[in-house]
Amino acid sequence: MKNQPERFDMTRKPVRTKWYLRPLTLLLSLPDVIAHKAKITKTNMDGIEPPYVLLCNHNAFMDFKVATKAIWPKRANYVVAIDGFIGREGLLRNVGCICKRKFTQDVILIRQLMRVIKNGDIAVIYPEARYSLCGTTAVLPEGLGLLCKMLKVPVVTLICHGHHVNSPFWNLKNRKVKPVEAELKLQYTAEQLEEVTADEINEKLVKEFQYDDYAWQKERGIRIKAPWRAEGLHKVLYQCPACGTEYKMTSKGDELICTECGKRWKYGEDGSLAAVDGKTEFSHIPDWYEWERENVRREVAEGRYSTGEMPVTVDSLPNAKKFIRLGEGVMTHDMNGFRVRGVDFDGDEFAMDKPVPSLYSCHIEYEYLGKHGDCVDLNTLTDTWYIYPHDCEFSVTKMALATEELYYAFRAAEGKPCKPGLA
Repeated sequence: MKNQPERFDMTRKPVRTKWYLRPLTLLLSLPDVIAHKAKITKTNMDGIEPPYVLLCNHNAFMDFKVATKAIWPKRANYVVAIDGFIGREGLLRNVGCICKRKFTQDVILIRQLMRVIKNGDIAVIYPEARYSLCGTTAVLPEGLGLLCKMLKVPVVTLICHGHHVNSPFWNLKNRKVKPVEAELKLQYTAEQLEEVTADEINEKLVKEFQYDDYAWQKERGIRIKAPWRAEGLHKVLYQCPACGTEYKMTSKGDELICTECGKRWKYGEDGSLAAVDGKTEFSHIPDWYEWERENVRREVAEGRYSTGEMPVTVDSLPNAKKFIRLGEGVMTHDMNGFRVRGVDFDGDEFAMDKPVPSLYSCHIEYEYLGKHGDCVDLNTLTDTWYIYPHDCEFSVTKMALATEELYYAFRAAEGKPCKPGLA
């Protein structure tokens, strides 16, 4: 690319939310909070005032709205991925958002969070760094405990339930689930942080972040009657447990279907699956997902995981203005990690390598913005690429699972295995 675009200024100091925008953030949040009858429980929060760190789980956009209501009227800064800033950088900066490129080791972000704390405000972080794919806990970064100790302020968690089953990542339509629930809970005071190690903090946070939205739905007796409720579920459940075939799953209405062997499953109003004929291999969606993970783990252990070379279209997001089409290329994801090569419209070559040790997880999208298709999101500290495979059979879900399993295998081979729930 001959004319290099300007890069997003990650070093600009975080803005304390403008006083005239603070009521607006609440007004924009309240309609969904009220419509879904969100129940917010506060545990051990008496006397806890900013500054503090707020760690939230991440299932849907409604997470932000419930968080705004939970901490109102206190002032906060939110860590937000760069794609959230597209076309609205000024507004998001003024309501207190801090930009982050996903799954990068960003020292600048630590300085930004320290400034938030120095300002006396709440630093809101979504440590899973992406929406959960199937309503269960995503991996947390190993450095989370150390970050908490560095900031030296109380650590609070906000764990929401029901947001995934209301608007799952694989089909964002509103299913009108109510009531949804959230717990705002003190984990450590500043004094208690001094008494524990970073590893002990990690261990506690992993336990606190355990959730399962489908189990929650069943326990609460919530029924989702939308006739299209299964549509998109095949994006997560990409492998048929009956015949073992990958990439041949589809969905329609309230059914999940394998086009290879013809087996069908009904997605019930209570969130469970049942085979239309024969054995129900998995009635619980997260169990099917974890079975796929086990299969990917086996491929990695045997050294045979590879997508092969996939033709891709690559879009770049150097700043918050808009995506720039880089051009066509080829992506490979295998035992060495991600490798992308292509040629832009000026005839110049572009490339990105993300070796296994550099990436403990990755961000994916399904049918991005409803028109662009499935993609993998890879980042450097100065750029973000949305990479769209085409004209081949693939699953970005499998690539996300493989990214994690490759990293775990690498760490184990180095004699530094990841602890459960961490990477």
